[in-house]
Amino acid sequence: MKCKSALLCLLLPFIPVLAAQTNDRQAWADLAYKIAEPVLRNMAEGKLVQNMPLELSPTWDGRDRRVAYMETFGRLMMGIAPWLALPDDDTPEGVRRKQLRQWALKACAHAVNPDSPDYLLWRSGTQPLVDAAFLASSFLRAPAALWEPLDAVTKQRYIEEFTQMRRVTPGYSNWMLFSSTIEAFLLSIDAPHDFFRIRMGLAKIEEWYVGDGWYSDGPHFAFDYYNSFVIQPMYLEVLEVLVAKKARLANVGFPNAAANLAAVQARMRRHAEILERLVSPEGSIPPFGRSLTYRLAVFQPLSLLAWKEQLPASLPEGQVRAAITAVMRRMFAHPDNFTPDGFLRLGFVGHQPGMSDIYTNNGSLYLTSVVFLPLGLPAAHTFWTSPAEPWTAQKAWSGQPFPKDKKISGDNLPAAQKN
Repeated sequence: MKCKSALLCLLLPFIPVLAAQTNDRQAWADLAYKIAEPVLRNMAEGKLVQNMPLELSPTWDGRDRRVAYMETFGRLMMGIAPWLALPDDDTPEGVRRKQLRQWALKACAHAVNPDSPDYLLWRSGTQPLVDAAFLASSFLRAPAALWEPLDAVTKQRYIEEFTQMRRVTPGYSNWMLFSSTIEAFLLSIDAPHDFFRIRMGLAKIEEWYVGDGWYSDGPHFAFDYYNSFVIQPMYLEVLEVLVAKKARLANVGFPNAAANLAAVQARMRRHAEILERLVSPEGSIPPFGRSLTYRLAVFQPLSLLAWKEQLPASLPEGQVRAAITAVMRRMFAHPDNFTPDGFLRLGFVGHQPGMSDIYTNNGSLYLTSVVFLPLGLPAAHTFWTSPAEPWTAQKAWSGQPFPKDKKISGDNLPAAQKN
C-alpha cells in the first residue's frame, strides 16, 4: 500500500499493535483469569495435587517435587492479590473476580491444613522459604481481602508455618529478602517476629546497590531480571511495613526507614524506565539471564509502580499500559503456553523446556502473575482509560522525538541511613 504522507509511512508498522489495544483491561483480566482459574478452582476443592500435572526441568536437581504446588499457589497469589481486593460488582469481570476470591480463601485454608490433600510443603527443604515469602507478600498486598477473612485457626496455622521458616538459613543473595518479607508480614499483623532477619536482608541488599537503579544479586553482579522478580519489589514492600510501624521501630535502631524508602522508590522508578525501553517496537523483550520461564514477571517494577500510582513522570500511564499489553499479547498468542487442561508449560514463549533452570518446575512459572498488579486499580482509573501511546522504542525507531535517557545520580544512601 502506498503511503500518502511521510508520517503515515513512519507509523504504519505500529498501527496494528496500537489498534489491538482498544480494550486492554479486558485482555489483562481474561488472561489473569485463564492463568488463575485451574489453580484456584482445584485447590479450593483440595484437588490441586491430584489434578495438576507436574513438569520438571530437564536438568531438575532432585529436590522434593512437591514444592511445585507451593510455588504455584504462592506466586499466583502474589500477583492477583490486589485484583481480588477490588469491591464486588456485576460486570463479567467482577463476577469472575468474586469467584476467584472465594476459591482463593478456601485454597488458603487448604494450604496450611495438615489434614488436606493440598497441604503445602512447608517443612521440608529450603525452597519453601521462597514461596512462603511470595504468599506472605500476597497478604501484605491485600490484607483486607485475603488475610482478615481467614478464620482464627487458619491464621494461627499461617503464623506457625511462617515462624518455622526460621529453620532455613537464606542464601547470600536475593534469598535474604525472603526471610525479611516473612518477618515483615508477621510484624504487620503484630505477631512475634525476628527483626534481625528483617534488618539483615535490607542491609545486604543496600550494600549490593550498584547504581543507576540496579542491585547486584549477592556480591557479584549478574545481568538478569532478578531486580524485577524479587529484589526491587521486596525491598520496597519490607520498607513500607517498617515505615507503617515506625513508632515500634524507634527503639530498635532503625530510625531512617522513611528516608530509605524514598531512595528505594527513586531507584525503582529509574529501573522502570529501563524496563520500558527494553520493549521493542514490535512488542518483544530481550531474552537474557536465568529464570526466563517467569515470562511477564520481568515487568513487576512497572506493574507495582502503576498499581501504587508511583510511575515516574517520564512514563505516562497509557504508554506503560500499551507497552506491557503489546508484550502480553505477543507472548500469550502462542498456542503452546498452556496444557490442554489450562496449566502453564515450561518456556518463555510457548513450550521450551530447554529454557528451564535446575530449580524450575511448572509451578515456578506462576510468577508471571505479578504483571497483573495494575488490575488492582478500578476500571475507571486513568491507567486503564488514558489513550494508548507509543512506547519509547516505537518513537525512536519511527523517527519521532523521544526523551533522552538519563542516569540517576546521588542515589546512594548516606552512611548514617544504611541500616
